[in-house]
Amino acid sequence: MKLYRASEHKRMPWKNGGGETVEIAVSPPDASVEDFDWRISMATVASDGPFSIFPGIDRTLSILDGNGMSLTVAGGENWMLTRSSPPIAFAADVPVAAKLVDGPITDLNVMTRRGRYRHSVERISGRFSVSRHAENERVLVLATGDASAVSDHHTVYLRPLDAVSIHATVSIQADHNACYIIRLTPQE
Repeated sequence: MKLYRASEHKRMPWKNGGGETVEIAVSPPDASVEDFDWRISMATVASDGPFSIFPGIDRTLSILDGNGMSLTVAGGENWMLTRSSPPIAFAADVPVAAKLVDGPITDLNVMTRRGRYRHSVERISGRFSVSRHAENERVLVLATGDASAVSDHHTVYLRPLDAVSIHATVSIQADHNACYIIRLTPQE
C-alpha cells in the first residue's frame, strides 16, 4: 500500500484561474494539467461559474463536503450533486456551468485521458474489502473521515482526505465515514 497523506497533497491554481486544486495523485508523476494520463484531485468551489475545459478528458465528480451544486452541461443536461448522490461521469471537453445550492462545496475530481485510461468511482462506507480486478489496474481509496486499511497484517490508519493505493486485497474499516474507490485502467 502506498499512502497519500492529505497534508502532502499538492496545491495549484485551477486551469481557468477561478480557484485552487488539491492534487492527490497524477500519472505520470509531476505531469501538468495539459499532459496527464490520469489525475485525482479535490477543489473547493466557492462561487457559481464555468468548469475548466480539458480536451480529450473524461471526468467523474463527487461532492465531499457542502450542500451541493447543480451542473448544466452543453446541450442542456442538468444534474444535481450532493454528498449523498452517486458520482457523476461526463466529458471534460464540453462547457459545464456550476451553480451552488447553498454555500461552498468541496468536490472530488477524477480525470482520465481518452484512449489511454478509463476510470470508475464508487462511494462506500462501513467495512469492506477491495482488490484489483486486473493486474494492470490501479486502485486508490480516498477516506472522508478516519478509517483503517489492513493488508497482510499491515495496518495503515487514514485520516480525513488521506488516500491509499492498493496492490493486493485490502480490508477497509470506515465505520460511518464514506470512502471513494477509484479504479484506473489502461486502455490498450
